[in-house]
Amino acid sequence: MPTTVNNYPKCHDKEKPDVTTVSQLAFIIASRTAKYNTYTPSAALPLLGVVRSEDRRSPRIFYVHRANNCQQLSDVTTASQLAFIIAFPTAKYSAYTPSAAHPPSGVARTMLTLPPDQERIDSEVISSHPLDQGGSGATSFLFTEYKYAGGFMTVFAVLIFVFLGSIEGFSTKSQPCHYSVGKTCKPALANAAFSTIAFVLGAVTSLVSGFLGMKIATYANARTTLEARKGVGKAFIVAFRSGAVMGFLLAASGLFVLYVAINLFGLYYGDDWEGLFEAITGYGLGGSSMALFGRVGGGIYTKAADVGADLVGKVERNIPEDDPRNPAVIADNVGDNVGDIAGMGSDLFGSYAESSCAALVVASISSFGINREFTPMMYPLLISSVGIIACLITTLFATDFFEVKEVDQIEPALKKQLIISTAVMTVGIALVSWLGLPYTFTIFNFGAQKTATIFVCGGWSLGWPSHWIHYRVLHKQCIQDVADSCRTGAATNVIFGLALGYKSVIIPIFAIAFSIFLSFSLAAMYGVAVAALGMLSTIATGLAIDAYGPISDNAGGIAEMAGMSHRIRERTDALDAAGNTTAAIGKGFAIGSAALVSLALFGAFVSRAGITTVDVLTPNVFIGLLVGAMLPYWFSAMTMKSVGSAALKMVEEVRRQFNTIPGLMEGTAKPDYATCVKISTDASIKEMIPPGALVMLTPLIVGTFFGVETLSGVLAGALVSGVQIAISASNTGGAWDNAKKYIEAGASEHAKSLGPKGSDCHKAAVIGDTIGDPLKDTSGPSLNILIKLMAVESLVFAPFFATYGGILFKYL
Repeated sequence: MPTTVNNYPKCHDKEKPDVTTVSQLAFIIASRTAKYNTYTPSAALPLLGVVRSEDRRSPRIFYVHRANNCQQLSDVTTASQLAFIIAFPTAKYSAYTPSAAHPPSGVARTMLTLPPDQERIDSEVISSHPLDQGGSGATSFLFTEYKYAGGFMTVFAVLIFVFLGSIEGFSTKSQPCHYSVGKTCKPALANAAFSTIAFVLGAVTSLVSGFLGMKIATYANARTTLEARKGVGKAFIVAFRSGAVMGFLLAASGLFVLYVAINLFGLYYGDDWEGLFEAITGYGLGGSSMALFGRVGGGIYTKAADVGADLVGKVERNIPEDDPRNPAVIADNVGDNVGDIAGMGSDLFGSYAESSCAALVVASISSFGINREFTPMMYPLLISSVGIIACLITTLFATDFFEVKEVDQIEPALKKQLIISTAVMTVGIALVSWLGLPYTFTIFNFGAQKTATIFVCGGWSLGWPSHWIHYRVLHKQCIQDVADSCRTGAATNVIFGLALGYKSVIIPIFAIAFSIFLSFSLAAMYGVAVAALGMLSTIATGLAIDAYGPISDNAGGIAEMAGMSHRIRERTDALDAAGNTTAAIGKGFAIGSAALVSLALFGAFVSRAGITTVDVLTPNVFIGLLVGAMLPYWFSAMTMKSVGSAALKMVEEVRRQFNTIPGLMEGTAKPDYATCVKISTDASIKEMIPPGALVMLTPLIVGTFFGVETLSGVLAGALVSGVQIAISASNTGGAWDNAKKYIEAGASEHAKSLGPKGSDCHKAAVIGDTIGDPLKDTSGPSLNILIKLMAVESLVFAPFFATYGGILFKYL
């Protein structure tokens, strides 16, 4: 396929030929302008790029590059054919016809029937670009990851069936209900079977959603680059709509599968809502367990490649980001897809499924007294349904009603999405509450409505404090302080960044604490569950914004590697900068929702396990509290070490290629991208197993051997500790990242005084950013999975732990 080349010297010393043609020639100059230029007689021929003629009847004389020398090629076209000549040494010949037996290094492609179409040409240029390997690389990684995930899913499904089925000795007889006196419930064996089916459904839905989202992103990357030729507005629409497709796909598929499962299971359970929703909880466990693979595996993959590419490329070789000469650049861009797209999608899908399950389980408990009719019991799903409609309306405002035309309109357009979706959803929840809930029930009259309405606003407000800290305080004086600290080296940069990350915990924690207090006051634990669901009801918009960032980032990588004009790269960089800003909101959103979801699941677990009070003064609970608070540190140590080990291999490989491949730095030789991709793939698959085992085995071991009281302490400790570390890690890494970008941009006199790219100050900033990468993109986000997954797993196995748990304490 044809492609363009960058960094070849132009042949200004060559005599410019005087070519007389029958009609004008239209040129696409692919080096730095990528615009139409009209060629008239005696005008200079472009010496690099794609040449297109609107007249196909007469021969042309073209000047092209061959390596570093200019050579003349004449008589390329025939009477009815037009040849495209592209000067790129590694390209292959394609459909070259008549008379030039020895064309210069490049491709001569005949175009017999295609009209002159710039988009068609540029599409071919991009599709032949090395970054096109990113799509196949991401697909290959996901398939490898899913093989392991499939094995895990099979083993864990068997465990669910065996553990839950053994509660009543695999009996098929109905038993008295534990939660409704005088009522007969379905046998535990049925609960085991349906929980296993729900687990598999949740896992498969999560895997399919993540894979399709990744495929959407890989296609959107190139399309965004193409549209950037026409303006920043066109590129914004493509990137945002692509993210919206992923968001709606995930929200709709998750809701649809859950609703179908409830109705199918209901054919057996009838009015046994406790048994039905206890089985449905397996759906949340399946979705969240697959999110563990996506977040941890994808995070290790992308950060290993990112660290290797930055340390050798930027610090040692002084080459720009996304430079095609860097062997790790493809792995880095693949990592954006598998980590930031598939990983984030599976993470939020897990929260989405778990919040629905938690609200359903709490609603089914008899003590809450909600009307046992179908509509009130489906109230959590009604909230999610209205959320999809609200997000659909919101998307129209971003792409149709308020079109982006200038760079400074991008970030406000994204933030309007959050505000509009919140406002629309608030009205929608009020309407659903009026129609779906009974006029009176044990929880305060319309208390659930108030809780959900408050926290669809309050939910996004959990992201705004993180945004304010990360991009108001940090971006101004605090970011300047971190950037200033780079003057004396990387050590002081690290110290300032850590201090800033610790400080950033304060406001989000107060916001989360206030949210929990208010929701519990209004509607007890059901209020907390509905509050979490209210946050996640606009998940389609949240995912659209989250996916928009990596798509824009990869679009810029394509533009850089394809040698497209600086103007196109400036547009994609502007899109990416806005995506980085809103990513702070996304991280706050993910952490805040994970905290509320985990607490709601914790409340459901306490109810299902029959625990009347969680007393921290009890030794059983207190030791669990200490161990649970330690787990996020242990988990973070594993993920950080995994990134470090994989990055070490990546750095060694990149150095080896630069030192042993002749012409790599000059751009005349092609790097071995595949080896770097394989290093990231192998490392991520291998290294995600220990942290995954820690998360999945802890509830099983603690619940079985130490009992439900100790397990409740573990869950509480992990929640309290994990939220703090997740916020701190995300914002610490963000501070170092912003300090690096502040220096690179040089937008102010202060930034310029810190030196250009490649200076000692910039190298210190890059080192800080490299340390922060695994913090903000691997360990921090993965902790969301830890606190949610342990809680939902404990809820699923609660009947078994309540019956057989505490083996050690029983015999001590």
